[in-house]
Amino acid sequence: MQIVGIICAVSSSLNVGKASPMVHIGACIGAIMGQGGSKKFRLTWNWLQVFKNDRDRRDLITCGSAAGMAAAFRAPVGGVLFALEEMASWWRSALLWRAFFTTAIGAIVLRALIDACLRGDCGLFGKGGLIMYDVTSANISYHLRDVPPVILLAVIGGILGSIYNHLLNKILRIYKLVNEKGIAYKVILACCISISTSCLLFGLPWIASCRPCPSNTSEPCPTIGRSGNYKKFQCPPGHYNDLASLFFNTNDDAIKNLFSKGTDTEFHHSSMLIFFATCFLLGAFSCGIVAPAGLFVPVIVIGAAYGRLVGMYVGFATNLNHGLFALLGSAALLGGSMRMAVSLCVIILELTDNLLLLPLIMLVLLISKTVGDVFDKNIYDIIMNIKGFPYLEAYAEPYMRQLTVCDVVTGPLQIFRGIEKVGNIVHVLKTTGHNGFPVVDGPLLSSSPVLFGLVLRAHLITLLKKKSFLRTPTPLGSDASLQFSADDFAKKGLGNGDQIEDIKLSVEELEMFVDLHPFTNTSPYTVVETMSLAKALILFREVGLRHLLVIPNVSGGIPVVGILTRHDFMPKHILNLHPQLLQSRWRRLRFKLPRLR
Repeated sequence: MQIVGIICAVSSSLNVGKASPMVHIGACIGAIMGQGGSKKFRLTWNWLQVFKNDRDRRDLITCGSAAGMAAAFRAPVGGVLFALEEMASWWRSALLWRAFFTTAIGAIVLRALIDACLRGDCGLFGKGGLIMYDVTSANISYHLRDVPPVILLAVIGGILGSIYNHLLNKILRIYKLVNEKGIAYKVILACCISISTSCLLFGLPWIASCRPCPSNTSEPCPTIGRSGNYKKFQCPPGHYNDLASLFFNTNDDAIKNLFSKGTDTEFHHSSMLIFFATCFLLGAFSCGIVAPAGLFVPVIVIGAAYGRLVGMYVGFATNLNHGLFALLGSAALLGGSMRMAVSLCVIILELTDNLLLLPLIMLVLLISKTVGDVFDKNIYDIIMNIKGFPYLEAYAEPYMRQLTVCDVVTGPLQIFRGIEKVGNIVHVLKTTGHNGFPVVDGPLLSSSPVLFGLVLRAHLITLLKKKSFLRTPTPLGSDASLQFSADDFAKKGLGNGDQIEDIKLSVEELEMFVDLHPFTNTSPYTVVETMSLAKALILFREVGLRHLLVIPNVSGGIPVVGILTRHDFMPKHILNLHPQLLQSRWRRLRFKLPRLR
């Protein structure tokens, strides 16, 4: 459905891109492989069973997302860096070469398909090779006096990127309220955006004046066919409509037109301003409807129009043509909105094959990202915050250094004994949503309470399902694990896990016991309750943990005082527990845009 949706959304002239849906498709393929295939579609192989664990699943999803980005922009190295910069929270050398191998294979397959389409039988797919927007020019040169306009373009681009994120944040929150009302409201909203887009695309070119065809053009004017720089649109012979030339093309062709060199007089500044404002609003309002929608390509289009505008007004003072200003404008908007410096730089270079502008692109991305970070977070963090995903940042907020892990631990803590009553396990699983529980040996097996380890909810449900119960609270020993196979405790597929409500137990079975010792992780990660919350966050994120046990500073009492999960490290949770930190001078410096009334 995702593949069909992206084809329909892009071909319907909605101002959406294909990059994000393709990243999602690649991640879905990785997730399917990480759960051993799909029984529903009969895509299961025995060799996939070795990947049914958390680490390999994360690696496969990361590699899938890298392949999706590489396929969307034909940028294999950019796909690897995108996964490194945005997707992976725990990066290591093995994952690096796996992602590189995945994108390399994707690039080879894509190259083979392009070669098969070079006869022109596949439409526009086979044209241009792996370089989508070829703006290379042997005559490109710039000097020190060209840098100030570029810096100005980067600063304004960072501000515009922040405004775009702020507007999109407000729109997505409204869309969330509408979409929660039901499917009918989702369809109506999508239809309204589609109709509004069509009205604007067909109506706005009427207000643009016709321009005479240039005498030195290398292509027919007016354009013959579906793509080209010179759309006639009700103009007399020998004339073209510059605004229609942008609106009546695909996003890819519009970007090529804006990036092209030798076209400084092709577009009027009023047409470019209308195109910029329209794409800015449509890009924000088209995201969030019930259709696969990417943000990369719309932001590139908006940035290209913005760069062209800047080039029209300050181009007289530089050696850079308007097409190069459009390229730098796209980089500025991408940096100001998405805040990815390294991967964006490489993706832009792979898209345009323009190594001569590498220093300027790096400068623009660094400045726009820095300016954007002053005002708000990047667009992906905003979307995840709206959806409620507990995504951990790579850094610890400054106020976390003032807190210890004990300051954010919330209760009550549910603890199981090494040999636990079946009824107690069932009661805890039904009344809590926790996924991990400490196992403590009491006075029966030790002189004082001792932390034995951590047992997972899924493993407890498996034990209850198999009904490996004891009539008396006596240890089973090492032979207990022989009653189970590795597949019984393997990672279940998404949405395929057993639920405690599905397990039926008699009154007699509820009075029996379960020996948890053979099924407990005896070496869980632990931190002392006096440890800095900032240090605990780094440990939690870098190692890729789901649970972090907090043990007391002084032994002799209860051996564990709490469990930390992702939610305990979220700023919203911490600031709700300690509201005085809202006014702390240690908070990260950030200006807030005024609220829209």
